[in-house]
Amino acid sequence: MLHSNMSQTDRSHATIVGAPGEGEGGIGVLVDFALSFLRRQYVIIIFATTIALGLSVVYLRITPPTYSAQVRILLGNPKAQFFQQQSLLAEPVFDLNQLETQIQLIRSSAIATAVIKQLKLFDDPDFNSPPFSLAAILQKIRAWISPPPKQPDNRTTDQMTESLIGAFQGRLQANRVSFSNVVEISFSSSSAARAAEIANAVANAYIADQLNARFETNRSATAWLQERLRDLNEQALTAERAVNAYRVQNNIVSSGGTLIDEQKITDLNSRLVAARAQTADAQNRLNNYTTVLRSSSDGSNAIGALGAAGPDTLASPIINNLRQQYLELVRRESEWAARFGRNHLAVINLRTRMRDLHGSILDEVRRLAEVSRSDYESARQRQQEIERQLNEAVSLSRTTNTAEITLRELETRAKNFRSLYDNFLQRYTGSVQQETFPISDARVIYPAMPPDSKSKPKTPLILALGIFGGLGLGIGLGLLRDAMDRVFRTSAQLEAALHLHCLSMVPRWHAPKRPPPSEIRQPDEDPHRQTLSVQPSVNWAVIDMPLSRFAEAIRAIKLGIDLSPADSSSKVIGITSTVPNEGKTTIAASLAQLIGHSGKSVIVVDCDLRNPSLSASLAPNATAGIVEVIHGRRSLDETVWQHPKTGLAFLPAVRRGPLLHTSEILSADATQKLFARLRAAYDYVIVDLPPLSPVVDVRVTGALIDGFILVVEWGRTKTDVVQHALHTAPNIYERMIGAVLNKTDIRAMKRYNSYLSDYYSDNHYARYSESDSRPQSAQLK
Repeated sequence: MLHSNMSQTDRSHATIVGAPGEGEGGIGVLVDFALSFLRRQYVIIIFATTIALGLSVVYLRITPPTYSAQVRILLGNPKAQFFQQQSLLAEPVFDLNQLETQIQLIRSSAIATAVIKQLKLFDDPDFNSPPFSLAAILQKIRAWISPPPKQPDNRTTDQMTESLIGAFQGRLQANRVSFSNVVEISFSSSSAARAAEIANAVANAYIADQLNARFETNRSATAWLQERLRDLNEQALTAERAVNAYRVQNNIVSSGGTLIDEQKITDLNSRLVAARAQTADAQNRLNNYTTVLRSSSDGSNAIGALGAAGPDTLASPIINNLRQQYLELVRRESEWAARFGRNHLAVINLRTRMRDLHGSILDEVRRLAEVSRSDYESARQRQQEIERQLNEAVSLSRTTNTAEITLRELETRAKNFRSLYDNFLQRYTGSVQQETFPISDARVIYPAMPPDSKSKPKTPLILALGIFGGLGLGIGLGLLRDAMDRVFRTSAQLEAALHLHCLSMVPRWHAPKRPPPSEIRQPDEDPHRQTLSVQPSVNWAVIDMPLSRFAEAIRAIKLGIDLSPADSSSKVIGITSTVPNEGKTTIAASLAQLIGHSGKSVIVVDCDLRNPSLSASLAPNATAGIVEVIHGRRSLDETVWQHPKTGLAFLPAVRRGPLLHTSEILSADATQKLFARLRAAYDYVIVDLPPLSPVVDVRVTGALIDGFILVVEWGRTKTDVVQHALHTAPNIYERMIGAVLNKTDIRAMKRYNSYLSDYYSDNHYARYSESDSRPQSAQLK
């Protein structure tokens, strides 16, 4: 990975240089990106918007106007309570499903056919011509260019009607209004009056269809009810006759709807309950009296037993009177015994009277006991007699249980038939009466009126869609162009992608047009000395215009080399690129010219053995070069060319034929010895190397070069290509001093890096740079 080959200092520098606006996030960065994007892509955005707006205008001009009329109908028309009760059919509940069903009925072919026949729409041009569309336009154009031969219309009437119904339904719309039971019917036509007429006709046809359907349903139901009533009447009469015949057959008699046997058993049960109550009452009284007599025979006081016997014994007035007299004598006897003594004669007389009263009370109790015993016996005999009669009645009723069950079944069946008959008769009477006054479930609440304006095409909407659609398309195309623009535009992009310092952004330089050969001023040349060509070229721009922006960019490269954080001094500098024609040769020559002009000793070595373009420019007449020196056929002094003013030395490469093993030549020991001599003889050795991508020659120069400079062409070289080239040459990448963004369009930089727009302004160079107004030609590659 490229990251692994960067030092900490390199990463820090890349962070500082590559993100000038980083840290100022938020809306500022977004606005900066938007402005930069608009500067870059405004042409395509304006072009797309113009095209879309033009298409919108053309569409508005060729599209015929369409008018839509609306009529509203209310579903679920409320009825009077009388009609709701007399209605044979259930009243529909207009829920969501029912509303959707009615909408589909409005759109049905039956309604369309009725309206077409009513208004005679067979010859209406709105339905006979195809709908306006792009396909229809193309068809018209083809028919106009090459009209087809006329053929007779072989379509049948049914086919024409079906086609007409399809065209009619295409213009008809029916939708629910909000959450109400109101349905809006809309119809579109080229005529406003025609649209309103057809919309009202559709609503009326739907209401009439509902009335006819309801009338037909009621009539069918009435006929069915009439026939059903006859059948039910016969069934009810047959069931009633069967009940009467069964009663006579089984001798079953009833009174008030109840069988005689059942009524008799019910009466006997009631009498038995009363008899048992009387018997229990008489037995209770007898037991009370017996208890009193038993207590007196045991020697106990009968008066106390009377109180415990219950209220029946105290109810006798005789016993109650005798008991009060007895209690009064008991009170006197207690008082007199205390006053006069228990053996006093008066006390003894009271005791005698008390015994007489006690005996009288016992006699009365015996009499009442005999009466109670007589009543008890009578009640017990009545109870036994009623029980005997009840047993006889129950025994008799058991023999008729089966007949009674069958009779009940027959009576129930007869009642059901009669009740069903009466119900159907009532509904039949109501339906017969309602047939004379049919009521629809829908009514028109808002009839259609001819619209004042067309419904489509909507001019403001179409124009707005054209404008915004064009803007969206233009922005989309611009974003697509930005996404596909996988080239280097800014120093930040270069540093982020390659993790190398961007030493300089060299502007695109246009060399002056060559004057005639007679006007070319040559320096004082020694005919026995090899001097470099000084024809006007970009190679000498840093000498001819030392204060230009181009020269300042070359100085930045020189400064980057001098300040390189390498462990050893960078004397041998290799200039390479990824692909050909990126300007590496120009950068190498200009850098050497700048170093030589500053007074340093410098030599340029053309190591691009397969395509020595620098040699063709600086020493086109050279007959020997680096290859001859390496092979020992020439000495170094014989092959070096000099510039008489700057002292620039140049070791060319002469191509006499195809070299098949250039990488072996560059990696030979003789080549290393040659570069050792150059390192010792010169302050700087600038080496023009071949590109990385086509050939492998650069990879074998790692032992010769102290540091490499990668030249990348602005706006042309693909990012992926450069990354791949550096990835395949890791030894070269490790010694990279930095990269140079060459042939930069300074004016266009404002569109790609608006944050640093002032940095690219020419106003800052007005005081220090020189302007050149001479004619310009293309830059040397």
